[in-house]
Amino acid sequence: MSFEKIKGKLGFGMMRLPMQGQKVDLEQTKQMVDYFMSQGFNYFDTAHPYIGGQSEEVIKELLTSRYPREDYILANKLSNSTWEEKEEIRPQIEKQLEICGVDYFDFFLMHAQNAERFIKYRDKGAYDLVFEMKKEGKLKHVGLSFHDQPEVLDEILRTYPEIEFVQIQYNYLDLDDPNVKSQGCYEVCRKHNKPMIVMEPVKGGTLANLPALAGEVFDKLDNGTAASYALRYVAEKEGIFMILSGMSNMAQVEDNLSFMKEPQPLSPQEHEAVKTVTDILKQQETIACTACQYCVEGCPMDILIPDLFHAYNNLQVFDDQEQRQVYDGLTDLNGKASECIACGQCEGQCPQNLEIIDLMVKVAQTFE
Repeated sequence: MSFEKIKGKLGFGMMRLPMQGQKVDLEQTKQMVDYFMSQGFNYFDTAHPYIGGQSEEVIKELLTSRYPREDYILANKLSNSTWEEKEEIRPQIEKQLEICGVDYFDFFLMHAQNAERFIKYRDKGAYDLVFEMKKEGKLKHVGLSFHDQPEVLDEILRTYPEIEFVQIQYNYLDLDDPNVKSQGCYEVCRKHNKPMIVMEPVKGGTLANLPALAGEVFDKLDNGTAASYALRYVAEKEGIFMILSGMSNMAQVEDNLSFMKEPQPLSPQEHEAVKTVTDILKQQETIACTACQYCVEGCPMDILIPDLFHAYNNLQVFDDQEQRQVYDGLTDLNGKASECIACGQCEGQCPQNLEIIDLMVKVAQTFE
């Protein structure tokens, strides 16, 4: 399959943009978008729920209203929270086209598919409708993003061979993780000859901000940042045509582009370093949250779950006692971990399949 308009192998994930309070920092994001384009890259990824709906609005204000349509590639998604019945799907996609300021999406994904969501999307005709809109020209390429076990992905691809590509979570830490099984999902895509987009190549920043012992392993190589090893590790794999990076500031954009213009395969020494870092990280008692924020919307107790997990991880990994004050600040106007009512809404949304209810107990015991 040829995606001839794509420039470069790095995509701009518009999910973790710089913020000013509750709003996206438009000036900084504008600089990031313009630099990304000026360096010869053009793939942008969004979804309706990202940043409470702001991501699509930013796409229109900073990208589609400022650049010719042929100059960029735009990916969007049909998210589970935006529809219940088939009759709602077409209006929802047309609404997203309008918000983004375009007549078509270059790539369109069935968002965060797992066993449960696939049944809904299949039985209510979502796949059939999206393939119909592709024939109409409103969606150029149709695929899916995936968060479940390899056998579920295999079933989806057998059911809908028309699917053109698959977006999977893939990084050196998640290859055999029982909740993610990156390598197994990768192999299913290869078996079905489906080109892949990779999300979470640095696992929500985990592989870019390493604890000292792990960071020293890469520092000794003196050949790039921790993020560079993670992205290059993914870039050398066969069948992967795009790697998404949720860049949050200009420094991250500059760093990513510095080695992704012509990503070099890892040397044997660098592969050995990756293995060592993996072993170190697997010994850490951390919560494998990627801060996607899917769990926050709809929490009846208004708990900032990813932020509390981040504070917990920093305390565990770096012994950063200031995280106790961070926790107090996070829960001053929002719910505490101990106030979780175990409704399970968050666990149903978590792509990492975290047992959030039990983890809330652990966080409360640590900080409260």
